[in-house]
Amino acid sequence: MTAPLKQPKVPFFRPEISEEEIAAVAETLRSGWLTTGPRTRQFESNFAERVGAKHALAVNSATAALHLALNAAGIGPGDEVIVPTMTFTATAEVVVHQGAKPVFVDCLPDTMNMDPACVAAAVTSRTKAMVPVHYGGQPCEMDRLLEIAAQYDLWVVEDAAHALPAQYRGRTVGTIGDLTCFSFYANKTITTGEGGMLTTDDDELAERVRIRSLHGLSKDAWKRFSAEGSWYYEVVYPGFKYNLTDTAAALGLGQLSRADDFWRRRERCAARYCEQLADVPQIKLPRAQAHVQHSWHLFVIQLELEQLSIDRNAFIRQLDEAGIGTSVHYIPLHMQPYYRDTFGYRPDDFPVARGLYDRIITLPIYPSLPDESLQYVADTVRSIVAEHRR
Repeated sequence: MTAPLKQPKVPFFRPEISEEEIAAVAETLRSGWLTTGPRTRQFESNFAERVGAKHALAVNSATAALHLALNAAGIGPGDEVIVPTMTFTATAEVVVHQGAKPVFVDCLPDTMNMDPACVAAAVTSRTKAMVPVHYGGQPCEMDRLLEIAAQYDLWVVEDAAHALPAQYRGRTVGTIGDLTCFSFYANKTITTGEGGMLTTDDDELAERVRIRSLHGLSKDAWKRFSAEGSWYYEVVYPGFKYNLTDTAAALGLGQLSRADDFWRRRERCAARYCEQLADVPQIKLPRAQAHVQHSWHLFVIQLELEQLSIDRNAFIRQLDEAGIGTSVHYIPLHMQPYYRDTFGYRPDDFPVARGLYDRIITLPIYPSLPDESLQYVADTVRSIVAEHRR
């Protein structure tokens, strides 16, 4: 008999799914319309209204959204796209899928967002786009990045997988760059299990994305199995199978309606962590900059290793032994075998990201995180630091 999986005292993340959302999914299953249909279109409409974008297009992942964004922008072989090294591989892999070259840049030491000075220095005659990643849910310095984009005529494709609901100088993320890509993966700020959304104010880009997200079939091809549709369709582009299902959208509609409540509870968790650990000099805490609304998808601490007799990996092991789930966001992409070997990067090419990687730990943060569990995490961090401070 297989032993049951050990459940941590404090899991890294736990999704919050309501009975109403479960009922909505069940109702969709009973309706007989499971794939892209009316609920997906309603989810798109509600999402566009929520962020203030003219168009929102639902897809099956943020990776799909990023790929479609670059595809719609015409990125292709011979082009270069500037990408932060401190991100998940999806941000760069879609550049490779388009036959273009991802050009990595270093990050800022406080927010871990891409450094605008490094972006400006990385622009060449082949650069066609940049992909700012709002790390952990804190928006990048978009004013400076937009200036660079305007100077060199670059597309701005925002990777906002962490950034719902986030704002930059009063502007909602989803309305700033040319195209913005959101994630609804299981541990994101709202979830559809798997799923994503692309927003844009550009009518032509939106039309390209919509058609190319479903095999390149002519407009509203999803209606061909409904009473108002027709069996006839035309293939106008060699597209992709990136559409979102109605079962996922049914969950997304309920989650979206609770997005602000989720955010307020995440923000409260972040504030409590900061209160509990403010007097621990061996820990550097994340801070929301004054001109942004941080979505608090991640709560990433930095260990001041010079003041500790323990390294990051051993620190994580002790948290794990205490039943606390953690993660590391991220192993910089220029250190990953594929990107290192294909493009000839060395670990010290991006010293800020390289140095941060050795010292960062992501602690549990989610709307339903109980106060006593958060307190336990903070107390355990303090205890490990006390045992290993120099």
